[in-house]
Amino acid sequence: MIIDVALEQALRSLKLSGMLQTLEARLAQARAGELGHIEFLQVLCHDEVARRESQAIARRIRRAQFEEQSTLEGFDFAASPKLPAAQIRDLAALRWLAAGESVILYGPVGVGKTHVAQGLGHLAIRHGADVRFAKTSRVLATLAGGHADRSWDKRLRELAKPAVLILDDFGMRELTAPQADDLYELISERAAAGRSLVLTSNRSPVDWYPLFPNPVVAESLLDRLINTSHQVFMNGPSYRPNKRPNRAAATSQEATG
Repeated sequence: MIIDVALEQALRSLKLSGMLQTLEARLAQARAGELGHIEFLQVLCHDEVARRESQAIARRIRRAQFEEQSTLEGFDFAASPKLPAAQIRDLAALRWLAAGESVILYGPVGVGKTHVAQGLGHLAIRHGADVRFAKTSRVLATLAGGHADRSWDKRLRELAKPAVLILDDFGMRELTAPQADDLYELISERAAAGRSLVLTSNRSPVDWYPLFPNPVVAESLLDRLINTSHQVFMNGPSYRPNKRPNRAAATSQEATG
């Protein structure tokens, strides 16, 4: 059927255009006697709500700037039996987010830390939270640039604002004094606002202290961060070969070879 032009214009004016996508199908259901008057209106409203929620999630995912669309549902725990699957799945309940706590994922290169971190971020987005993902080095460069053009306060506020900030590859190398100070301000600002961090690192948290040139800054920052975080040691074989496009074909050939 052709939807009445005046009705279409009215729905668009009311910003209810999501109803237009399913209106014909819902009218067909109503004519077939599957929907009463109230039910017809209810399902149309639900269609509009679902459309808006889907669009909101898509916007938050774009703003998060993930490296890839990794989800916990898509993580292959069977590929590495040594991983603490129960602990990671417990984090999926997002109690740490509700409490404003942080998560530290650490272990060797390639075991899937970044995938899990992005998966937690993706899950938080689906529950309505704003998330940002960035390499720690890129965040430090962003703050350093703020000193040069006097936009440091603005850049700090932008990084402190999301409910979840994922700092990938934390503790890769020794910090300069300005970098350590910037990191201290960022983490302190987020802690004061009760906002969560998710950190991935190849180093154990206890090995982060020597990376700071000032022991006082290190103690003040890391003691609070480490003692109020959920720490997950991820160990095992590299997860990256399992994600290669040709792995399935190779595995099939090995099985039949």
